[in-house]
Amino acid sequence: MSKGRLELFSDAVFAIIITITVLELRAPEGPELTDLGRLWPTFAAYVLSFVLLGTYWANHHHLLQTAKTVDGRVLWANLHLLFWLSLFPVGTAWVGDSTFAPVPVVAYGLLQVLAAMAFYGLVRALIAAPGQTPALAAAVGRDVKGKISPVILLLGTALALVAPVVAMAIILATAILWIVPDRRLERITKD
Repeated sequence: MSKGRLELFSDAVFAIIITITVLELRAPEGPELTDLGRLWPTFAAYVLSFVLLGTYWANHHHLLQTAKTVDGRVLWANLHLLFWLSLFPVGTAWVGDSTFAPVPVVAYGLLQVLAAMAFYGLVRALIAAPGQTPALAAAVGRDVKGKISPVILLLGTALALVAPVVAMAIILATAILWIVPDRRLERITKD
């Protein structure tokens, strides 16, 4: 099965999610700089979600560039990932509008955990796809980042009830782990 349609569809969904997320940003209600300052929680939530979505997109791109084939399991694993990512605009709006209140941050953190688990599932489905290049499994290796990310995110989410800002910082720190896509995947695509 060709992976081209999967890549095109996924890129379109990523673009739509980012567009919907930015639509939550509103202009200040007044002309003063202090009016703009009141929007910082919404803007901060948007920036974090943009970084997360951009990181998922870049890693998704590198992963699919490395893969040679996809099957039905990969299609469903990809849809599973896109489902959780499609909820980012709601989570982003709730966190920003609530000024990082504990319950919305818990929900946002759980969303991050589920998206990270779905990405891990996509990696596993791609490796298992019939006709897949063994270089993909070799490049992914033990996938330490893929395994520890949901755990770190879950711990951060648990902290959200007592320290929501710390939880958001942990979510950001986990994203930073993924900002640079795996260089082993990049090497395969260059060969």
